[in-house]
Parts: sequence; C-alpha cells; structure tokens
Amino acid sequence: MPQVCGERPMTFVPGPVIVQVPATSANLGPGFDSLGLALGLHDTVQGSVTSRGLVVEVTGEGADEVPRDESHLVVRAMRAAFSALEVDPPGIELVCRNAIPHGRGLGSSAAAIVGGVHLARALVKDGRSRLNDLAALQLAARLEGHPDNVAAAAFGGLTVAWEEQGVFHAAPTLVAPGIRTVAFVPPTPLSTELARDLLPATVPHADAAASAGRAALLVAALATGWTAKLHDATRDWLHQDYRRPAMPESLDLIDALRAQGHAAVVSGAGPTVLVLTDGPGVERVQGFVPRGWACEVLDIAPTGARVDWVSD
Repeated sequence: MPQVCGERPMTFVPGPVIVQVPATSANLGPGFDSLGLALGLHDTVQGSVTSRGLVVEVTGEGADEVPRDESHLVVRAMRAAFSALEVDPPGIELVCRNAIPHGRGLGSSAAAIVGGVHLARALVKDGRSRLNDLAALQLAARLEGHPDNVAAAAFGGLTVAWEEQGVFHAAPTLVAPGIRTVAFVPPTPLSTELARDLLPATVPHADAAASAGRAALLVAALATGWTAKLHDATRDWLHQDYRRPAMPESLDLIDALRAQGHAAVVSGAGPTVLVLTDGPGVERVQGFVPRGWACEVLDIAPTGARVDWVSD
C-alpha cells in the first residue's frame, strides 16, 4: 500500500524542488514518432510536499486555460510517479512557470509530464534509485501516448525513440555545435488529435522507404554538422502533406522556405514551423515570418529535465 507522510516522515525531502524542462520538436520531417529535439525554451515547475491539500499556481503560457485541480497535467504526472514509488503525499504545493506555447507542436504536454514525473521523483528521498531514468521514461511515454517528445524532454539534445514489445526506449544522439533552429509560431493552436486523425492507415512502401532513408541522413547531418544536407534530410513523405488541410498556412510557409533551400518542417503535430539551420542561416530565414506569427530563434538544449535546486 502507498505510504503517507505521517507513516514515513523521512519519505519526502523538505522542498521546494525546482525542475526545468525544455521545449521539444518531434518528427523533424521524416523521423515520424521517433526523432525528438530539445530546444532552448524551458518550462519550470516547483513543488513541495505539504501537510494537506493541493495548491496549484500557474503563470505564463496557458495560465488562463489550464485547471488548478487534480486534472492539471503536471499534477497527474506527479500522482502517477508517486504511485509508482508507492508513496502518497497528503498535500502538494505546485508552481508552474510556463514559457512553452500550448497546442503549437513544441512539446508543452511532454514538458508538463516529464516535469511532473521528475519533480515527484526528486521530492522522494530515494526516488531516483527506485524510479530510474528508464522507468521514468516508461511512465512519461505511457502518459503522453508516444515517446518522441518525452525522450527529448528528459534527455536533451537529439533523441531517437522507439517501442519494442510494450517497452519504450530512447538513444540520446550528439548534435554538432552550431546547429540552431528558428521556430515560426502561429497565433492559434492545433490539437494533436486533429492532426493525427488526418493521417492514413497505410502509406506506399516507396514513401516509407524514402522517409527512412532521409531520417537516417538527418541523424548523420545533425551529428556531424553537415548543414548542406539538412534540406535533403528533412524531406518527408509520411505525414506533413496529409495534415495540410488542418494547417494550410504552415504548409504554405514550409513550401516557401524549402523552395529557397531551407530545412523547414512541421514541428511535432504543428502548426509551428521549425527550420534547422546554422548561425548565418538564422538571419536568412527570419524574413519569412508571416504577419501575426511569432519568431523564436532557439539553440539546441543539450540537457533535458534538470533538478536545479533541492533545499536541505
């Protein structure tokens, strides 16, 4: 049975614990449901175990939209992690400072889930030894439904994620210095469910083979800094064009950018457009930003979820 604070007074650290989690971009064109890239934009979650009740404070992105009760995604992830650790805190005080836009394909839900799992684990004295990184990935991926964003949010950099017989795996992969991204963020969100509903049940074998080859090339190009190949490496046949009806402006922008040789892709399920480039390329693509859209120049985040401070 789960242990409550009164039964094991030394179960929890005094807190507060602060965890930073990066934004992420999944797919990157051909790496559908497998490639994830951590970006230099972070949400911060801060939590403490208290004597009773739940208190949730939210500032920044989504502050006017997200709940403040047990249905809050960070709280749900914390509860799942506490359950896996067989502890049951009598109360939680949670503060979320959100910088990642919601519903834009930049991994806001993955950041919330990974942040909640890592926060709960850090609030338990022996949490990391009882819920190691692989177990934390399983928990986060099950909550998210797929591993690509949560793997990048947990480990940072570029990750290759996959599932084998119900077990999720992730391989962190090097990204060469100098690779940067430009995110074109539209003013309105798009639900992941809507974007996925547009995908066909099957695709032609030739399309699958072509995408697999480009995904392999993309991993090599990012690892070696072979920026001249990023445009070719980000060509996709599996999902982006099928999603055009849900985000025509995004796909039109991608067409315009790619026509000029830029490695532009849909970020995750969209509708944000992400360009993989280098330092000189950043200035060349910024002029493409549509009216009313935000333009974010983001470095690759080399580390994933990080516990910044735990009080004694």
